[in-house]
Amino acid sequence: MGLFKLAPSFKDYIWGGHRLVEEYHKAYEGKILAESWELSCHPDGLSTIVNGVNAGKTLEEYIQENGKQVLGSHCQRFSQFPILIKFIDAKENLSIQVHPNNQYALEHEHQYGKTEMWYVMDCGEGAYLYYGFRREISKEEFRQRIQEDTLLEVLNPVPVQKGDVLFIEAGTIHAIGKDIVIAEIQQNSNVTYRVYDYGRVGKDGKKRDLHIEKALAVTNCIPIVRGKTCNPHIASCDYFTVDKLNLDGEVMSRMIGRIGEESFASLLIMEGEGRIACGSEILPYQKGDSFFLPAGSGEYEIIGTCQALVTTVGEKAGERYARVS
Repeated sequence: MGLFKLAPSFKDYIWGGHRLVEEYHKAYEGKILAESWELSCHPDGLSTIVNGVNAGKTLEEYIQENGKQVLGSHCQRFSQFPILIKFIDAKENLSIQVHPNNQYALEHEHQYGKTEMWYVMDCGEGAYLYYGFRREISKEEFRQRIQEDTLLEVLNPVPVQKGDVLFIEAGTIHAIGKDIVIAEIQQNSNVTYRVYDYGRVGKDGKKRDLHIEKALAVTNCIPIVRGKTCNPHIASCDYFTVDKLNLDGEVMSRMIGRIGEESFASLLIMEGEGRIACGSEILPYQKGDSFFLPAGSGEYEIIGTCQALVTTVGEKAGERYARVS
């Protein structure tokens, strides 16, 4: 049915850097580029098709014009496009935050909650992120530590290296640390509750808002128990399944895949260059590119060198889990 290269929507949050422009070929002229929303039908930042007869349309417009069958049968259970995929460049620490589950988010924010996964594409020496609590705490202690600026003392710091994967279920307190570049696959949501922000101020010169009461309502205050692996996938849950593609250009320089009627596929190129073909469409790719293949597109071929994340939507999963490096 097609092979679509996508142009992202850009976000200039205060903690961002410039690596997505310098290393990932993002056409952005500002000083700070924190996030590029590579596959998005969210109203806060739509991705746009750049090739073929649909060039200039947003991905959402293409889906509306062609019907939900382009998303595949596994997506029929969702009332809206199920996922959002980003590149994130954290030059500085992100705020300590938590995302609500579907039930709470729909009731209070009128959109879905947010479960996500992170793939660490690069990081500096000694880089770490926060992932849950060191120990179980009460809601009262949680509130008190937010008020007294001692919350970091009970959070769980996790050192990371390139290639690590973490799965962040809704309700998990977390934060990306400075000097980390991440690919994020998440539910199609933009709901974030901040509880600590290092005393920073926004563009208006005022401290950014905290969302303490909402965070208290949704946060799971016990340590994270890392669960089952999900080989051969690197992540799999109700909302997305993620696989990693590696072509080194020598032992492996060509891969043939197939997009069936069950789900569309997103290809996110993290490293390398080459070409991708599907049907009559042949497109070059390089580090930082994002492609969308509608359900039913059939056979596609990738030739060259690359590390890529291939995201699809599976049947509803009974459990949520991911490989933890």
